Amino acid sequence: MTRQRIGLYPGTFDPVTKGHYDIIKRAGKLVDKLVVGVAVNAGKGPLFSMEERVEMVREEIGPLMPGATEFEVKPFSNLLMHFAMDIGAVMIIRGLRAVSDFEYEFQMVGMNARLNSDIETVFLMASDNHQFIASRLVKEIAMLDGDINPFVSPRVAERLRARVAVVKAQGAQG
Repeated sequence: MTRQRIGLYPGTFDPVTKGHYDIIKRAGKLVDKLVVGVAVNAGKGPLFSMEERVEMVREEIGPLMPGATEFEVKPFSNLLMHFAMDIGAVMIIRGLRAVSDFEYEFQMVGMNARLNSDIETVFLMASDNHQFIASRLVKEIAMLDGDINPFVSPRVAERLRARVAVVKAQGAQG
């Protein structure tokens, strides 16, 4: 019996974007099972709770993953390599948009290899029409009442606009 090749695509996904969908679809071609790991990462000041982000990712990627690849969305709050070992991942998949992403990811690969050299990191370059999309920028555009529709699905756009309205209302009251 062949061992199932499990890949892990970790991120904050606050919110999940079309750039994320692109990497998820392409990563699914490389593995038998893809686990999308939704990280706590409180340092990034997420707009959505962990539960909301997990739910959004599940809703959005379900239709993207037809065929042989199994997928699962799981939250995690521990060290990435510990989470990867817990789920039996043989590779971590990371998306790269620009050279600046590579510098950070290069450091992470070195640290992760020291923690567990059996888990490989695979980089997928963002498709040219998604290279500029970052969750942080999408949130900023939404906060300034810009058009976020080109960057996220209609469902995510609706949730993001609703959350921004709440944040703005809270700010106006404070």
